[in-house]
Amino acid sequence: MGVELLARMIDPERVLTRLIDRIAYASDASVYRLIPRAVVLAHGVEEIQTLFRFSHEQRIPLTFRAAGTSLSGQAVTDGILVEVARHWRGVRVEDGGRRVRVQPGVIGGHVNRMLAPYRARIGPDPASIQACMMGGILANNSSGMCCGVAQNAYHTLRSLTFVLPSGTVIDTADAEADAAFCAREPGLAVGLSNLRSEIHASPALAERIRFKYSTKNTVGYSLNAFLDYERPVDIFQHLLIGSEGTLGFIAEAVLDTVPDLPVKYTGLLLFHDLHAACAAIVPLRDAGARALELMDRAALRSVENQLGCPASLKLLPESAAGLLAEFQCADEKDRYRLEESALQTVSGLQLLEPPQFTHSATDQAALWKVRAGMFPSVGSVRRSGTSVIIEDVVFPVSRLADAVLELEHLFVKHGYQNAIIFGHAKDGNLHFVITQSFGNQKSVDQYARLMEDVVRIVVERYDGSLKGEHGTGRNMAPFVEAEWGSEAYAMMKRVKELADPENLLNPSVLINADPMAHLRDLKQMPSVESEVDKCIECGFCEVRCPSRDLTLTPRQRIVVRREMARSAESAVEMEADFGYMALDTCAVDGLCATACPVGIDTGALTKRLRRERHSAMAHGVARFLANHFEVVERCARLALPIGRFWKADLPVAARARYPHTERDGAQAVYFPACISRVLGRLRDEPDDMSLMEVFVEVAARAGVPVFIPGNVRGNCCGVPFSSKGYDRAHVLAVNRTIEGFWEWSDQGRLSIVVDASPCTYGLLTCRPHLSPENQSRFDRLQILDSVRFANRHLLPRLTIERRMESVALHPVCSLIKMGLPSELEAIAAACSEKVTVPPSAGCCGFAGDRGYSFPELTASATRQEAAEVRAGAFDSHYSSSRTCEIGLTRATGSVCRSYLYLLEHATRP
Repeated sequence: MGVELLARMIDPERVLTRLIDRIAYASDASVYRLIPRAVVLAHGVEEIQTLFRFSHEQRIPLTFRAAGTSLSGQAVTDGILVEVARHWRGVRVEDGGRRVRVQPGVIGGHVNRMLAPYRARIGPDPASIQACMMGGILANNSSGMCCGVAQNAYHTLRSLTFVLPSGTVIDTADAEADAAFCAREPGLAVGLSNLRSEIHASPALAERIRFKYSTKNTVGYSLNAFLDYERPVDIFQHLLIGSEGTLGFIAEAVLDTVPDLPVKYTGLLLFHDLHAACAAIVPLRDAGARALELMDRAALRSVENQLGCPASLKLLPESAAGLLAEFQCADEKDRYRLEESALQTVSGLQLLEPPQFTHSATDQAALWKVRAGMFPSVGSVRRSGTSVIIEDVVFPVSRLADAVLELEHLFVKHGYQNAIIFGHAKDGNLHFVITQSFGNQKSVDQYARLMEDVVRIVVERYDGSLKGEHGTGRNMAPFVEAEWGSEAYAMMKRVKELADPENLLNPSVLINADPMAHLRDLKQMPSVESEVDKCIECGFCEVRCPSRDLTLTPRQRIVVRREMARSAESAVEMEADFGYMALDTCAVDGLCATACPVGIDTGALTKRLRRERHSAMAHGVARFLANHFEVVERCARLALPIGRFWKADLPVAARARYPHTERDGAQAVYFPACISRVLGRLRDEPDDMSLMEVFVEVAARAGVPVFIPGNVRGNCCGVPFSSKGYDRAHVLAVNRTIEGFWEWSDQGRLSIVVDASPCTYGLLTCRPHLSPENQSRFDRLQILDSVRFANRHLLPRLTIERRMESVALHPVCSLIKMGLPSELEAIAAACSEKVTVPPSAGCCGFAGDRGYSFPELTASATRQEAAEVRAGAFDSHYSSSRTCEIGLTRATGSVCRSYLYLLEHATRP
């Protein structure tokens, strides 16, 4: 009855009770899994108050969840899961970038993009910042590589608006906030004051708290709040930081920002052993190193075969260790001092080889890629059906080397052969990564024995922290008392009882009397499909997914598939919803792979499942169309005028006559994509030159003439077939087109330039689908996207005659995957005074023609970006794919055109 009653209290469309929805939210990035009774997509503080009231009346627990990238099991529940991601994305930069106001659903990286023009950023810098949300950053007191202790959320907090389980709402920025807090919550306020008095009356406990928070520590509640603050409201708002959603709901936060230091000097230092590497930490830190990332030999070995890694990594002795050091400063004029300090310090170290320091942004990115590749390297080679576990501990820096060696011994002792250790050495904060199956009791017991020894070493031997930045969660809740002692732990229990006396807010997390809690509700990872078996369910992919606010994300698609493999009964129940939720509304744009630590393209699975659902007749029709694509083009052109009676935003048919070009003297072949040959101007678009005319004109103007082959009609990149799962039709289409390229380019002598980025990407990645002969031809062809061709071959030869005031750009998915957004921006920057890529720009979800079949996908995918474009008062809006431009025009209400129109306008004599 409870869940049905909930749907009467909140919009039933935002109360999800179908099995497929509940399974989709049953996992976070941890090794725990709980199926919620319902998922509520909460909207506004009033609904949070309603949910608290419902929870108390029905005795059903509540858990708040933002991105679900939590690594310790904080964001799963078998009660009501309250999703605070999609309707809580407010962010506002204040006081010239010195402060920022955020809601829990805004992604940390998005906040930093908003702050970038002010040369500022938020203090916390977790590795997951491009995926995790502010709700989790605050609730877990996240830190990162440079954050340390001083710049975490606790220390950069200015104010909070929070909701208590009682329904009380407090904005701590209000001058009367403390008076209101004490008046409305007298029991809580007095209880906090009493706890503060007890701590101050116990010098030993107070000193213990100061010591624990002199280094990274996210185990238990932030007891330092009782030493740092006096007013109950100030104490409580800082207790909320790191409370993992167990004390109240953070509706909004104002944070002080920190300077973004753009000048960087980065080097990889290799040492004979861990002791030598750890001995270098303090000198490097004292010399100003902002980041010091320690890597043991196993960690270095895990990435030594990756592209861009130094060849010397393969030759290191078994005892070797590395430090990735980065020095940073604000002004270019200080670079010399920065470099001098770094090199002087390094000169006194005992290194295996000369340091590889660089100030090149490209080389720095390559070095950080070495560090970033360690976690996914383990995930990518793990045995199917196992989980990847990344733990997070802190040791005194002075004893770091001994601690690492003891951890390595533990891995051997307990049979974890592929374990690696790396981490933020400047803070003594180490991560270790292992792979683990939970398919039987023997495996669970193996993990239990390892964790017992880890706790013993960290707490008893080194007096360290069991969590430095990942939060206590379910997996360390049983050990909070072991780390803090009974007196401090009793105070933490009182904090929980004061704020949540019914223990209904994220119970079992952080405070848990069950000594075996970390071994319950463990997530089994059944093998499903080869395309996605490597998924570690981290959720990094979700920010890139256009369907994330409509149906399922890539992670959720995989979670659902795994549940189907676990339970035949569940599979039957979810099958009716699976087609629309997982297949029809997947844009197969592949952007998920660009954010995935192990490179999974969930779109590949979608294409295969679509293929398997097509009948033999459907595949036959698709092959026929691929073989007669010129007829398809003609029919499409004829159908457009008719279709405009039903869909007014359909473009008119492109002009049948192509612009005149000459083969003789041409410096490149121009391949107009089929969408350029079929789709003309939009309803409100100027009736001027066609896209093909513009491209030919600009190329001629630059003295780089191109020619359009006379028999270009009927050739296709194959993407319309492959995206729908018609693989054999795709093979026919791309082989025919590559044969044409071979002929038109004079056997590879001339470049082929494609004017639609999705088509370029489809052609650049088609080699596996070609015949052996066409593969040989492909290898001798140079296929260029028009963006690269225009930026590198046309723009330098053109004279800018006029510049627009302000333009917005939308880099399409394929352009991102080809690494070309910066080149599109370079063209726009040459042609306009101000260029903006909206902070929320991502996949538009139009996906070729899917935007016509499922317009709700495009509407959902572009909602935030469209709002940013409408608020920006731009002169024009540009992209590099006609179908994406249709979707963006529909979303924003302003015509989006090819960037080539901007280039032509700017260079017109």
